[in-house]
Amino acid sequence: HVQLVESGGGSVQAGGSLRLSCAASGYTYSSYCMGWFRQAPGKEREGVAVIDSDGLAKYADSVKGRLTISQDNAKNTLYLQMNSLTPEDTAMYYCATITNYGMGCGSWNEATYWGQGTQVTVS
Repeated sequence: HVQLVESGGGSVQAGGSLRLSCAASGYTYSSYCMGWFRQAPGKEREGVAVIDSDGLAKYADSVKGRLTISQDNAKNTLYLQMNSLTPEDTAMYYCATITNYGMGCGSWNEATYWGQGTQVTVS
């Protein structure tokens, strides 16, 4: 069965950095696009970044230039490098599989499998 396990969250001061990881198992990694999502207290979950099997990435406007999504296909692992963090980045961060149409990834609403999340707190 599909399993996604996030790690790397924690508490950091504003301006600091964190690197999140998402270990995927139970399926052929390249068959899906992969995405990072986040949900802050009292807010709706939002898509942060998505990457296709060839490494083409797209970002939400709010994180462009500060967050970088990447993956190691050999390790079936997704990453999110987070720099210049602000308190507004405080949220639970989730990785998820997203439909891979071959010519591109599905929308944020087409996420299927989810990890349990990792908390990021910026003060």
